[in-house]
Amino acid sequence: MKNKSSKAPPILLCDFEGSRSDVCEIYSSVRIHGNSSSIFFAPDQTMNMEENKTWTIKPYTRKYDNNALSNVKAVTIKPLYASKESPKCNQYHNIPAIVFSKGSYAGKNFFHDFSDVLVPLFITARQFEGEVQILMADLQPTWIEKHKKFLSQLTNYEIIDFNKETQVHCYPRAIVGLYSHNDLTVDPSRSPNNYSMVDFASLMRRAYSLERDIATNLVEGSKKKPRLLIIARNRNRKLINIGNVVALGEELGFDVAVNEPSLRTNVEEFARMVNSFDVMVGVHGAGLTNQVFLPTNAVLIQIVPLGNIKWMAFNFYGLGATNMMLKYVQYCISEEESTLIDLYPRDHAVFRDPDSFQRKGWGAMGEVYLNQQNVKLNITRFKPVLTRALELLGGMNYVTWPDLSFCDN
Repeated sequence: MKNKSSKAPPILLCDFEGSRSDVCEIYSSVRIHGNSSSIFFAPDQTMNMEENKTWTIKPYTRKYDNNALSNVKAVTIKPLYASKESPKCNQYHNIPAIVFSKGSYAGKNFFHDFSDVLVPLFITARQFEGEVQILMADLQPTWIEKHKKFLSQLTNYEIIDFNKETQVHCYPRAIVGLYSHNDLTVDPSRSPNNYSMVDFASLMRRAYSLERDIATNLVEGSKKKPRLLIIARNRNRKLINIGNVVALGEELGFDVAVNEPSLRTNVEEFARMVNSFDVMVGVHGAGLTNQVFLPTNAVLIQIVPLGNIKWMAFNFYGLGATNMMLKYVQYCISEEESTLIDLYPRDHAVFRDPDSFQRKGWGAMGEVYLNQQNVKLNITRFKPVLTRALELLGGMNYVTWPDLSFCDN
């Protein structure tokens, strides 16, 4: 006779195998004391664990980055009977909790705001439709204020400063850490309810009341010019002949604008501005993160500097763009378009063996190819790229794969 009874789900499920983050889910009465970085849960009799068994987790989405992880305090998860100090609840909640660290990069770089926090938080929290409480370690009030519109789409409750909270908060369920799939990417096959980057972008547009869901379709014969936004940079990887690029865009029929976001940029205002454009172009860098505000079917053009970093450029910005149903074009510059030719002889390893710098680590590679390099586009060489953008706006709406053909030579 078959046993029809089914096993109850485990009370504690921890995944330490992910390449980007460690996550523990607790399906039991949970007591959280943020100030001591301690989380207690009620085990059941089937767990049969040692009296002093604990789990330690650094709830941050860059587990592979030792430098970033060194600034994140570990959280200890303990069964109640494994501690002689079973803290009493000061506040009871009937919703789940999510505990994680904002980390040290978010707040300093717009890309990390999204890649390290907002996209992983969407993956982890969206399933609760606002009925979840966020307890954030390394919280910065200015960062919360900056992203409050989007955060309010993920939680209906006050965000608790985990490190400073001295009271014990009790919940029926908790997730410690955030799920992270890739940079600016949501994998539907691994997400609750099969959420995707399309869902993320849709929620972003709702958060900021963005007017356009779909980019201009030139086939419709609209008299309105397609709009081209050039993202400028002022320190490194500058587009030093940006005026020539503007002139090229206007020659091809675009309504062209140049804008340079900074850490002080008002996100809501910039989001509305970006959403009004059909094509966005910029040199590899954090400013391209603003693609999340573009309407569906818009075109993102990433200009990739020298350094054999086209794989990195695509992973950072191209993969997410494609998954958001943007039309992605990647343009790799030639040596003649790099200002490195003014700094190094042409037979230098900078040109002949860029991989040798990558083998030395991020610092060596970044110092040369990200910090020392600016870009002067060959307008004749770049013109087919903007022409391609016009083609992609002109009825080829079925195109969802990235166009990497401008990086083939």
